[in-house]
Amino acid sequence: MLPDVTLIGVTMLWGGTFLTVQTALEWVGPFGFVALRFGTAGLIALLLAGRLLAGLTAHELRAGVLIGSVLTLSYCLQTVGLGSITSSKSAFLTALYVPLVPVFQWALFRWRPPVAAWIGIAVAFAGLVLLADPNGLDSGFGQGEWLTLAGAAAIALEICLVSRYAADCNARRVTVVQLFTVSCLAAAGAVAAGEPLPQAHPMLLVCVLGMGLATAVIQVAMNWAQKTVPATRATIIYAMEPVWAGLVGWLAGERLTVWMVTGAALIVVSVLISQLGRRS
Repeated sequence: MLPDVTLIGVTMLWGGTFLTVQTALEWVGPFGFVALRFGTAGLIALLLAGRLLAGLTAHELRAGVLIGSVLTLSYCLQTVGLGSITSSKSAFLTALYVPLVPVFQWALFRWRPPVAAWIGIAVAFAGLVLLADPNGLDSGFGQGEWLTLAGAAAIALEICLVSRYAADCNARRVTVVQLFTVSCLAAAGAVAAGEPLPQAHPMLLVCVLGMGLATAVIQVAMNWAQKTVPATRATIIYAMEPVWAGLVGWLAGERLTVWMVTGAALIVVSVLISQLGRRS
């Protein structure tokens, strides 16, 4: 039960970060912010790991680099894809990571999810589609759509890899490697994209420190909790992220539509279905 609650806490942190990211992007490019955010998180995770880091194994190093690389790929593909498609369409295509997780689990690791997991996945996906407001979607499918779809696949692969390596790796050590991998690759992406250097501003410093701390806590929690929470159930819980984001946006003055409320309700139901399936 505690790992499940921990992952719900992760989604709450995720959902509360969108406004912070939007604020920070006034003074830094998207790749630059990812580099600063994950670099700060890596330093915090390094402090959390303490003397444990001396026991880092080659297996944990490979796992951290692999997961970090896939995580970076998902960020880059989504960011580039957003340059040519609407945010609602990006949200819709990104939601495809939910049904992709059990498919990857089955194809890569020969693990077949139980029936309750498939039902929960289907309900969660339906909820995410409604949250994306399908009324505003166009029917075109070009480069931006394909990049975003590839980003969704990368997210699904990351969740599967975390579950695969969590059982035989130390969560704190792997997290350190994972976070610094993302920071280095994002910094390279900023240079390749020709982003200007970040502007010195006190608010940017606050955003980087806050997001760095949140990211370190999130990644350690994910790597620890997914030792016992299967990837499919973790995916259903992760679908709670836009529910919290919508709640934060509503508190900040944004409008909630009937589609969004219905979608949020379906996601909550999907989490309950996954819990009932686990108990049975």
